[in-house]
Formats: sequence, structure tokens, C-alpha cells
Amino acid sequence: MVYGERFTEALVYAARLHRDQVRKGSGVPYVTHLLVVAGTVGDAGGSEDEVIAALLHDGPEDQGGRETLREIERRFGSRVAGIVEGLTDTFETPKPAWRARKEAYLAHLPAASPSVLLVSIADKLHNARSIVSDVREGGEAVWSRFRGGRDGTVWYYRSLLATFRLCPVPPRLLEALAAAVADLEAVAVDERRGAKG
Repeated sequence: MVYGERFTEALVYAARLHRDQVRKGSGVPYVTHLLVVAGTVGDAGGSEDEVIAALLHDGPEDQGGRETLREIERRFGSRVAGIVEGLTDTFETPKPAWRARKEAYLAHLPAASPSVLLVSIADKLHNARSIVSDVREGGEAVWSRFRGGRDGTVWYYRSLLATFRLCPVPPRLLEALAAAVADLEAVAVDERRGAKG
């Protein structure tokens, strides 16, 4: 498969949309996350629409809500916009309570389309790996970046893994997420012991 002009436009649009945004606490430009997720989707055999949706999946939630979703539909079509909408856990500003949003996201996954599931597991895989890496490097203080803290974050990723096990996702990505969640649990235990010591 060769990506066309829509993919190039999506790359530029995503870079502009998130140009002032960095990953929590790390200072890494946020667009790097979008590129990793899009690459993971592409490596898993995703279509051009799915790869484009991966590039744009955080746009409405972080940069403009439903207005941004409408712009995505105008530029890239209803299929891409539908995938992005299925990946968005809120359009509201300020965001509703963290736990309620995460529970609602988990509840909607079993009925989500294969395209939404593919981009979602790629997104959560990179997030989990990034958290593990950040905790290993930065220690206990890293957990304060997350609204759910250490325990809530571990609960969420365990729950995501359990939910994805019931869904039609690529086995390779499911195995990778399982390994990432095991690493997340391990660093959480290590940090808990360190905090007590």
C-alpha cells in the first residue's frame, strides 16, 4: 500500500494542531506519540484511513472538541472522523471526572468497530510503554502527572488489557500490550516498595 496526498495532509495538520503540546512531564513534542501510534497501526496492516485516524486521534479531545472533529471530517472524510470520534473519551472542556471517563471508554470498546479497536490498542500500547519508561527514569514523582495516580493508572491499563482480550484486535498487539501492562505493574510495585522504604 502506498499512502496518498491525504496522508501527507494529515501529517501536516496533526503537526500544526499539536505544535504547542508536549507529553506529560517529559517535554517531548506530542506529535511523536501520534507518529508512533500511526506507525504501529500501519505495521499492523491498517488502511490509510486508519493510519490517518491514528495521526488525528487526540485532536478533538485536546485541541478544539467537536469543532475539530468537524474539520477532520471536512478534510479527511466521514470514515476517518468516525474512527476519531470512537477514540475520543470526551469533547467537554473542562473534562469530566477521570474515573467516569475511563469507565465509559472501557464500556464502549466491545461494541467499537475493528478500526477503532486497532487505533485504540496502538495508542494504549505506546502510552503504557511510555509510562513504564518514564517511571523507570523519573521514579515515584511520575505518577503525579496522571489524574488517576499510580493505582488508578494501573487499574486502567489492567482493565484495558482485559477488555481488549474480548475484542478482535491483532494478536501481536495484544501480546505487546500484555507485556507492557506486566511491566507497568512491576514498576508500580517497585515504586510502592521504594516509597515505603
